Amino acid sequence: MTSAPWATRELGLGLRHCESYPPADKWHISTLLEPGLRRNPRRGHLLVSTVLGKHLPTDPHRVIEAGNRLGDRVRDLVDGPVIVLGFAETATGLGHCVAARIQAECYLHSTRRVVPTAETLTRFEEGHSHATSHMLQPMPAEIFRNELPMVLVDDEISTGATALDAIRALHAFTPRPHYVLASLVDMRTEADRAAFDAGARELGVRIDTVCLASGETLLPTDLVESVAALPDPELNPSAAVRGRTARIELPWPETVPEGGRHGILHTEVEEFETALSSTAVVLRQELDSLPWGTGNGADRSAAEREFAQRPVVVLGHEEFMYLPLRLAGVLADGGVPTRYQTTTRSPAYVLDEPGYPLRRGFRFTAPESGEESPRYLYNAHWPEPYAPDPIILVIADEPADTDRMTAVGGLLDVLTAAGADVVLAVLRGADPRRLASVRAAVRGSSSSSNLGASRALLLPSALRGPEFGSYAPDEVAWLLKDLSAADLEADVVDRERRIQAGTAHYAESLPVEYQPDAAYRELFDKVLAESAQRLALAVATVAELVVAERGRDIVLVSLARAGTPIGLLMRRWLRTRGIDVPHYAVSIVRDRGIDAVALDYLAQQHDPASIVFVDGWTGKGAITRELSEALDAYHRAGGARFNDELVVLADPGSCVRTYGTRDDFLIASACLNSTVSGLVSRTVLNDALIGQRDFHGAKFYRELAGADVSGRLVDEVSSCFDTVRPWVAGRVAEIQQSDRTPTWVGWASVEKVREAYGISSVNFVKPGVGETTRVLLRRLPWRVLVRDADAPEHAHIRMLAATRGVPVEVVPDLAYACMGLIKDVNQ
Repeated sequence: MTSAPWATRELGLGLRHCESYPPADKWHISTLLEPGLRRNPRRGHLLVSTVLGKHLPTDPHRVIEAGNRLGDRVRDLVDGPVIVLGFAETATGLGHCVAARIQAECYLHSTRRVVPTAETLTRFEEGHSHATSHMLQPMPAEIFRNELPMVLVDDEISTGATALDAIRALHAFTPRPHYVLASLVDMRTEADRAAFDAGARELGVRIDTVCLASGETLLPTDLVESVAALPDPELNPSAAVRGRTARIELPWPETVPEGGRHGILHTEVEEFETALSSTAVVLRQELDSLPWGTGNGADRSAAEREFAQRPVVVLGHEEFMYLPLRLAGVLADGGVPTRYQTTTRSPAYVLDEPGYPLRRGFRFTAPESGEESPRYLYNAHWPEPYAPDPIILVIADEPADTDRMTAVGGLLDVLTAAGADVVLAVLRGADPRRLASVRAAVRGSSSSSNLGASRALLLPSALRGPEFGSYAPDEVAWLLKDLSAADLEADVVDRERRIQAGTAHYAESLPVEYQPDAAYRELFDKVLAESAQRLALAVATVAELVVAERGRDIVLVSLARAGTPIGLLMRRWLRTRGIDVPHYAVSIVRDRGIDAVALDYLAQQHDPASIVFVDGWTGKGAITRELSEALDAYHRAGGARFNDELVVLADPGSCVRTYGTRDDFLIASACLNSTVSGLVSRTVLNDALIGQRDFHGAKFYRELAGADVSGRLVDEVSSCFDTVRPWVAGRVAEIQQSDRTPTWVGWASVEKVREAYGISSVNFVKPGVGETTRVLLRRLPWRVLVRDADAPEHAHIRMLAATRGVPVEVVPDLAYACMGLIKDVNQ
């Protein structure tokens, strides 16, 4: 009968098995974990993994197999492109194994090492760990900032609180629709699981968990005190004869990531495997050449050959786990008895007692410059009895290759003092700056019309508030380039003259942001209060029409920026119905088309058939036609096929089939500029600022935060949803039963006005309340036409016209409530 583990016998620390991934006997809690101890006021126990290769010397094939099986479990849940994040320090190698198994688009592990040549994208904290702060350092940031499902890999889930905290932090930074938490063991109680599920609901995202086995840790209430009362552990054993040392330099290409600290892309895996094979050949040759190494050469004496047939314990250093693991696997495949483990930052309780997993321990000086806390290593011996003493092969990356490694108190010093023969193999990995440069070059040379999944990761990242725009990060992802630092505002008269002369395009610059006076702001408040319910009904109507005709699995893509408040409101309405959809904002420019790089991004992240383009209103229908033509051109160039049907809140020009109303009424979001649109400017397409693989650009006017009413508008309209809900079904049915065929009556009306007023181009005639407002806020207006002199829907327009000295003329048979005419500077 097998004796109970020491910590169970003496302190009552037990492990209970619940469920396993088949075969159950291979992935049983008792075969995956051994109970250990630590002196930590937050947590007195340590679950020592038998398959992780951290505390125990482990067969490298067993470690890789565990990662592969965990990857298989992940793939059962996620079928498609994913990214994988491994938690430092214990799961950096395990996460890499999972990523390799499922062919992840990108693998990144968190890090606690400060790398001066790398940029830290974000940080998050871990509760119970000895070292709590995690940094993410992908190079460049774009390889990780995307909206693919994320698989988070850790060695264990104890309560789930740490993982949930990490997901909260990551989701606030880069929201994603789906997370998978993968671990070797899941030790949560029912209460822990309930709290975890509640946290997922609070975030409003799907979080799945997978493991090889689940169980429960049976914790005595006084465990922390009991561990503290144990005798101080005896570390750094000494032997009568000090061991020997040798040094090996291992080759590695500077443009191939040696691990996941700065990310490794699926497209780089082949290069990694090639570099691994070359490095393994050099390693074996160097080991065989040692007089006390692993070889059995014919030129050696019989005594030397007998001594040379020694096993090897491969040591990775802290987070540097995966490459040493793979090299250990190659040595084992070559006939060298090999085990694998790594050093750690975390102190644990060492006790040389049968049935206790941490029989021997070492404390040593951190080799990295500037690090003051000691590091630890456990066991570091051959696990089977009667075997020759193993060679300890320490595989370290360049930052760990300092004098501190070999100085008194360093890792090599404490190991050789214990009698071990130690080989230090140093690998100079990739320079993160070089990685970023190479990846950026790949991104720049790729064509937008032939986009593979891995290449799409090198597209620009979506922008979110509060870093860009004042909307909350989960409300909208802006597929735009941040041009906030650029000087783009031009004098209105000069700008208009250059646009009309054909020497500049309107999208190459920005008008100065008009800031209304107190009277106009008061009028906006009145308009919003009076129209919020009407807006809410139109939002709900158009959202329900979209779901009825396109289904629930849709992605809203608003045309920045007039469409963005409407897309945001549609998303809010659908969430009240239990339908959670992504929302993006993209740029479309008259005569230049829609942003093709943004389309590349959308095609990679989502099914193109699910994309629904949203705008605020139609005028004469120019953008409706521009969208259709641009999407056709994108498809002809080799891009995906998108549905070109434009969805709008208001369609007074009868240009689309799907709308909330065809009334030409005042939409409050048309009354102002950026201060009602998330503090984001209209979009910019300027070759001097926008590269071939950039999104179109825009500015974030942070300095206008005091005047921002973007949130108030969407909150006030959303607050009317319950009021209008009883009317929505009837309104939807009414539109569905009507003839919705676009008549383009707006375009005909514009032509009539153009002829009547001798205007040279239809581009100088802007029909409808929204477009007329834009003329007064952005352009050089000539006059305003209104159908009714005192209609409330254009009270703000009359006020703006008076402020700017623009005449208002009553035209009773006008097809729209009003029209804005732009001044022809050449007449």
